[in-house]
Amino acid sequence: MFKALLIDKDAAGYRAGIAELEDDRLPEGDVTVRVAYSTLNYKDGLAITGKGPVVRSFPMVPGIDLAGTVEASSHPGFKAGDAVLLNGWGVGEVHWGGLAQRARLKGDWLVPLPAAFTPAQAMAIGTAGYTAMLCVLALEKHGVTPDQGEILVTGAAGGVGSVAVAVLAKLGYRVVASTGRVEEGDYLKELGAVEVIDRATLSAPGKPLARERWAGAVDTVGSHTLANVCASTRYRGVVTACGLAQGMDLPASVAPFILRGVTLAGIDSVYCPVPERLAAWQRLGRDLEVTKLARMTCEIGLSEAVAKAGELIAGRVRGRVVVDVNR
Repeated sequence: MFKALLIDKDAAGYRAGIAELEDDRLPEGDVTVRVAYSTLNYKDGLAITGKGPVVRSFPMVPGIDLAGTVEASSHPGFKAGDAVLLNGWGVGEVHWGGLAQRARLKGDWLVPLPAAFTPAQAMAIGTAGYTAMLCVLALEKHGVTPDQGEILVTGAAGGVGSVAVAVLAKLGYRVVASTGRVEEGDYLKELGAVEVIDRATLSAPGKPLARERWAGAVDTVGSHTLANVCASTRYRGVVTACGLAQGMDLPASVAPFILRGVTLAGIDSVYCPVPERLAAWQRLGRDLEVTKLARMTCEIGLSEAVAKAGELIAGRVRGRVVVDVNR
């Protein structure tokens, strides 16, 4: 038997709660993992609360992240006792995920736990931090360097934003943090932001082109915010898009792209190829100060996850939420 957060939907409605499950309920897979920690990401919040069509089949164990130890494996890349982590691959959406004490998965989805991190630290980073690192790598790939000007991070007090601010600052970029929670200004400056601006300056409908300011950006918000970020990005600047907290729409014009040569780089962390995942985690081990993780992280037990998911969707959670699935 193992404990799991289980989501179900039937004639009685949509519900999520802690359940005791037998091992034979685990889905197919060639690796069984004893989970130590998982996380709550925005997508998990949508799944648990039912606020978004994340879960594709029921019943479902949510949790797009996990870290733990291999219990059994028929996969050539992993053996019992290996420390592993997982991010994405549709886990928690179409395949049972990490908010449980045990998971059965495809070994191709796993990566070895980096030596730089404990399981709890790896989950403090989680999909959010790994996505942030993919954004940083994309900025570098397109030639954005610290001497070119300011880098904007939207949704900066959230999980992706917090890690993006910390990593970019460590790399020497001048980071401007946009947030709807201006009371988090001191927190964001501790992570490395040099300036904090109110998201209201970007979230309303804007002009096709605005005054040039950003050399690059990490956008977690989408909608009018992303349109305005593109409109105010400098000539040949780069905007990485990885989120939709404001909306999935993009009410923009082609002006920034054909008049300023702005690049809009989409970031997908769910099905990102394994070599790129390994590169991102390697860089996180080098470029993220572990001491800052504690500042941006709160830890809860599995029984607290449903309530915390509601707070997350309501925008009342700062940084990252780590879930100890064994308490």
